[in-house]
Amino acid sequence: MITYDTVRRSDAIRTYISMADESLAALGYTEHSFAHVGLVADRTRYILETLGADGRDVEIAQIAAFLHDIGNLVNRVDHSQSGAVMAFRILDNLGMDSAEISRIVTAIGNHDEGTGKPVSQMAAALIIADKSDVRRSRVRNQEETSFDIHDRVNYSVTKSHLSIDAAHTEILLTLEIDTKFGSVMDYFEIFLGRMLMCRKAAEALGLQFRLMVNGQSLL
Repeated sequence: MITYDTVRRSDAIRTYISMADESLAALGYTEHSFAHVGLVADRTRYILETLGADGRDVEIAQIAAFLHDIGNLVNRVDHSQSGAVMAFRILDNLGMDSAEISRIVTAIGNHDEGTGKPVSQMAAALIIADKSDVRRSRVRNQEETSFDIHDRVNYSVTKSHLSIDAAHTEILLTLEIDTKFGSVMDYFEIFLGRMLMCRKAAEALGLQFRLMVNGQSLL
């Protein structure tokens, strides 16, 4: 049985993720390396475990989360589709069960806001976990005077927390934003599409998505 630990410790997979992140760094994108995919895997696990998913289902979802951005090695454009194809080859070569590979490939291929849809619980959890990762430490550029809007918005987020209520009716993304670096409107300018995708993903999980910024409910 292929485990999350098997995938996480694979030298080849770690190389692909590192090299993909190097390409994004050259293009000026925020961090998409192990901090990002590790956090996305943790949040995907939290969502599915909280909603009562089977243990193996949770582990498969973590694998999908760890591999979800691997397609950036090929190109940022359509990286979810190229990443799905790469994940298929990697996992097939490892001898993973075809049904499990199918679910992982589907989730990866549907995580991006351009073409992705919450077609399964795993895909929905991955979407929310991925799109909710906004934080200061993702910013590579340390020169504040040259921040673009993506740098400003990510750098402005000093705290980010994702939680599901006890009744399992609502999933809440709570952000604290330092408005010295970016405004709430800046956040919505670049992330509105992602937040709307989170809303649809939450609905697929039987939840309502809410966004709280600096103590104010905005979505």
